[in-house]
Amino acid sequence: MRAQEVQRRGMWQGAPADRITLDYDDRCRRRFAVKSDTGLAFLLDLAGAAYLKEGDALVLEDGRLVEIRAKPEDLLDIRGRNVLHLTTLAWHLGNRHLAAQIEAERIVIRHDPVIAHMLEHQGARVRHVREPFHPESGAYSGHHGHEH
Repeated sequence: MRAQEVQRRGMWQGAPADRITLDYDDRCRRRFAVKSDTGLAFLLDLAGAAYLKEGDALVLEDGRLVEIRAKPEDLLDIRGRNVLHLTTLAWHLGNRHLAAQIEAERIVIRHDPVIAHMLEHQGARVRHVREPFHPESGAYSGHHGHEH
């Protein structure tokens, strides 16, 4: 069984036949063998790279839909003293080319003790969290893809 098409969140109708919970890396792959949350094995076989987001659905060859869920991951919740400080922290992270989830009050990155230490020395409040990771896509990716 293969899945060769993605239906974006809000664009598909009906109840999904199954669900699959994937971490960020696996939501950015074009082709690999997977198992749904209930054990249905299939091949993700997309024509090109696609960033699979929470609520998207994969279309199986037989027409069934498998809904994408984002798996919780070990992350760092980073907060600044104010907007300017948070912006400065974002600059330091960007200078290191780290994938980052940018929000109004915080920045979220993958757990990294070395980066956490650096941020704390910059005056950031850093705490470990476990939640789904939804980083910004690259500015030049052209496809909301996974950038390193």
